[in-house]
Amino acid sequence: MTDDGWLTEDQLEAWLTFQAATTLLDAALDRQLQRDSGLPHTYYLILAMLSDVPGRTLRMSDLAVMTQSSQSRLSHAVSRLESNGWVSRVPCPDDRRSTLARLTDAGFEVLAAAAPGHVATVRCHVFDRLSAEQVGQLRDIGAAILEGLDAPAAFPGRSGQQEARLAE
Repeated sequence: MTDDGWLTEDQLEAWLTFQAATTLLDAALDRQLQRDSGLPHTYYLILAMLSDVPGRTLRMSDLAVMTQSSQSRLSHAVSRLESNGWVSRVPCPDDRRSTLARLTDAGFEVLAAAAPGHVATVRCHVFDRLSAEQVGQLRDIGAAILEGLDAPAAFPGRSGQQEARLAE
């Protein structure tokens, strides 16, 4: 930051580049998923987060954090996924106030069918353009930004499970 409260020229260029890249990448991922699988990126993310946890089940509140959704927005999305038979809601056995979202076998099949196209799009727009060193830098930069935002441990990229997978 400069003394006058504005970003430096380098910071401004980095910020605008980052902002444009993330906005355009989100749009490209959503277009590909809609076109090839009929899924909005948000629904894909919900299915993916559920597929990656034991029992394919999460508290709705934890799923909201992991998908960066408000409780009401997530509830609406899960209702749509539930009507398709891809997710089911079940009462939490140890907390009557909580509800669990569980990925069904049909939902996992939808995710498995959508994943190759999604992964190919991520590779095309991100990883095919970066060296191995840059991939590490991207991971480190993302982790530093998440840490500065005080992201919960349940947030993608902050869990021990994700860190262990990155070390493989």
